[in-house]
Amino acid sequence: MKLETIKVGRIVNAHGIRGEVRVQPRDGDPAFLTRFQTFYIDGQPVSPTANHVHKSLVLMKFPGVEDMNAALTYKDKDLYIRRADAHLPEGACFDDELLGMHVFDAATGQELGQLTAVENYPAHKVYTVKGRREYLIPAVKDVFIKSVDLDRDRMEVQVWEGMASDEH
Repeated sequence: MKLETIKVGRIVNAHGIRGEVRVQPRDGDPAFLTRFQTFYIDGQPVSPTANHVHKSLVLMKFPGVEDMNAALTYKDKDLYIRRADAHLPEGACFDDELLGMHVFDAATGQELGQLTAVENYPAHKVYTVKGRREYLIPAVKDVFIKSVDLDRDRMEVQVWEGMASDEH
């Protein structure tokens, strides 16, 4: 299901004495966060006056936040964007939008269950699907993931022997 807002990071601490905050990106490339003009914190829009990558984090400076004490008030807050602002390529989606999606075997049409988790591994992501059985499905497009339809809340996958957690 398409979401209105997407969680993209978490403010983990203040940075320095001039009011910057350190943002831990939720996943992927930290530079992705530098593309946005407006973020949402506690449902309120905020537009950073500075936004740049520092190591694996993103440093941001918010209007009216001039010192470390003011920056610390943002610690442990989640950072969101509007999905529409992401301008994703056709057919692309965020992991959060996949959660709860109904997953079907592409060969038989049988429903396997619902997608309950997305795990990041070095080679690729793995989707956990729970129904009568639990499946661990590598998120490899055109090999295991045959189709994803956010509007119909439906994913079709290629199931191989051994993907169900109770198969030995």
